[in-house]
Amino acid sequence: MEPLPVGIDVSPLALTRAGTARHIRSLLASLPREEVELRRYGFGGSSRALVPVRDLGWYLAALPVRARLDGMDVLHCPTHRAPVRSPVPLVVTFHDLAVLRHPETFNAWTRNYSRLAVPRVAKAARRLIAVSEFTRRELLELLDVPEEKVRVIPNAVGAPFEPRGEAAGGEYVLAVSTLEPRKNLPRLLEAFRRARLNGLRLLVAGAQGWGGVRVEGDGVRWLGEVGDEELARLYRGARCVAYVSLYEGFGLPVLEAMACGAPVVAGRNDAAEEVAGEAAVLVDPLDPDAIAAGLAEAVDRRDELRARGLERAAAAFSWADAARATVEVYREAAV
Repeated sequence: MEPLPVGIDVSPLALTRAGTARHIRSLLASLPREEVELRRYGFGGSSRALVPVRDLGWYLAALPVRARLDGMDVLHCPTHRAPVRSPVPLVVTFHDLAVLRHPETFNAWTRNYSRLAVPRVAKAARRLIAVSEFTRRELLELLDVPEEKVRVIPNAVGAPFEPRGEAAGGEYVLAVSTLEPRKNLPRLLEAFRRARLNGLRLLVAGAQGWGGVRVEGDGVRWLGEVGDEELARLYRGARCVAYVSLYEGFGLPVLEAMACGAPVVAGRNDAAEEVAGEAAVLVDPLDPDAIAAGLAEAVDRRDELRARGLERAAAAFSWADAARATVEVYREAAV
C-alpha cells in the first residue's frame, strides 16, 4: 500500500510550547512513514499580533489551497483552528471546547473568532479526533456533531517524561500551567498558603498568558517556560504536582507527572477522572481548603500514588497506539 499524502498544520508550534505543542511534536515523531507521507504546513511568526492574520488569512484561505495544489489526500489540523471550507478531506483534532463552554476565560479575539468559526470547522471536517471521551461528549452536545464523525484518540506520553533520569533538587510542590484565568492559579496559591507544608516551596512552570494572572508571594516562584528535559526533572523531584484547572479536555500535565513518578493533585472533573483514575488525589477546584487538603494528602501518600501513577501511565497511554489510530482516521477521511 502506497503511503497516504497527508498535510499537517504545524502553525501552533510557533506560538506555544505547552501541551498542544507537545501533542503535535509527539504525533509527528510517531506517525509511521511507511504509511503516511507527511508534508508540514506552517504560518510563520510567533507574535500574538499576527494571530488575526493567521486565523483569517491562513486557515480560511491559504492553507486549504496549498494542500490542494500539493495534491494532499488529507489535511490534518491538530487544533480547532482550521479551515471552514476545504477542497481536501479535512481532519481536525479537538483538545477541548473550553472556548465555547467558558468563553469568559479567553481574550476577546479568541472568544469572538471561535464562536463563529468553531461550529463551521466541525461541520467542514470529514473526521474529528477528540483526545478524550469527555471531549467527544462536548462535541456532541455543544456542536451537535454527528457521532459517526468523531473518533477518540487519547493523548500519550513519551521521552523525556519517564521515571528514570535526573530529578531537580529542593523541596517543592510543582504546578505546570500557562498563566491565564482558566488555570485557577490564584486559588492554588491560596490553598498552598493554607496547607502549611513546612519547608516546601511552590514552583510554577509555564508561559505568561493573558488576563493579568500573577504568581508571587512568600514561598512561591514562577519559573516561566521551561524545556521538556527540565520539566521532566521538575516532575521527578516534586513532592507533588498540582493541576487544578477549572476546565480541561484532557490535562496532559497530569499524565506527564504520573509518567515521571510524581504524585498528582488534580481538579475534579470528567477529564481528570478519565486520565488519572484512582492514581491521583482529585479535589474541588473551586475550594481552596479542599485543594490544601489534597496537597497534604498527596505529600503523605507519595509512595502509593507514585506506584499507581506509573502503572496507569504505562498501561493506558501510548503514542504508538495513538499514531496507528490516527492513520486509520486519515484513511477513513480520504475515502
